[in-house]
Amino acid sequence: MSLPKPITPHLWFDTQAKEAAEFYCSVFPDSSIQSVVQIRDTPSGDCDVVSFELNGQPFMSISAGPHFKFNPSVSFFVHFDPSREADAVARLDRTWAALIDGGQALMPLDAYPFSPRYGWVQDRYGLSWQLFQTDPSAEPRPAIVPALMFTGEVCGKAEEAGEFYRSVFEDSQTGQLVRYAEGAAPNQAGMVMFSDFRLGEAWFIAMDSAYPHGFAFNEAISFMIHCRDQAELDRHWAQLSSVPEAEQCGWCKDRYGLSWQIAPAVIEEFMTSGDRETIDRVMRAALKMKKVDVAKIEAAGRGR
Repeated sequence: MSLPKPITPHLWFDTQAKEAAEFYCSVFPDSSIQSVVQIRDTPSGDCDVVSFELNGQPFMSISAGPHFKFNPSVSFFVHFDPSREADAVARLDRTWAALIDGGQALMPLDAYPFSPRYGWVQDRYGLSWQLFQTDPSAEPRPAIVPALMFTGEVCGKAEEAGEFYRSVFEDSQTGQLVRYAEGAAPNQAGMVMFSDFRLGEAWFIAMDSAYPHGFAFNEAISFMIHCRDQAELDRHWAQLSSVPEAEQCGWCKDRYGLSWQIAPAVIEEFMTSGDRETIDRVMRAALKMKKVDVAKIEAAGRGR
């Protein structure tokens, strides 16, 4: 078996998972759809599950009904580095034009103290992107990085959360940490204005915001962990699952309300096999579970 993928953002759409993936692949370079699989007879009916990659960042998406809506508590930073790409700024502008078509600006595309070219856009599907011209002297980061905004009841927890997540995932490291100074009300001095860290191969951004946004983390965006075996799956589940009523089919919520999907890497082999009976057997088995039982998934996938 090949090594598991890095932590993968998973996007929940009503009906537009494949349409959205095709749109994003048209916007970002070096992007492609890896697979489209229909899963049948779920609580949401028949659902398309799409695996795709945008500029080196793996994503998954599902069309599973209008139960959850995207909000800016999770967005995606897109880095444009003029020292690495001659037309980086022009490409930033083109990307903005594509994403704002049918969407809306949350922060206008402009010059800011932290970047000469930056904008925050919510696209036609409600997904949020922060386009950022990077400082060429800064340590390089991946082209696309998920960003977590800690608001409401978890405002002020960004630094703590970063430490917690780094304790959960092996081969993690700290990155930048910039705190709010005095005079940034309603944000308190010392809270996290910006931080980033690496969890395994995946980089994340975390920040606090004390403004009354009225949104919080939800299941519209979760993060999929691809585990090698039952022991690794059990360990992550024990560390991350903090809301028993949210446990279902490998999904759980952590102490901050962020959703995770903790699954065996082998499940992708079965789901992309192209064999309808295998896919149906695996899904019937998985839908009965809260924490995934790897042996039962393997048995279902192999028809035993």
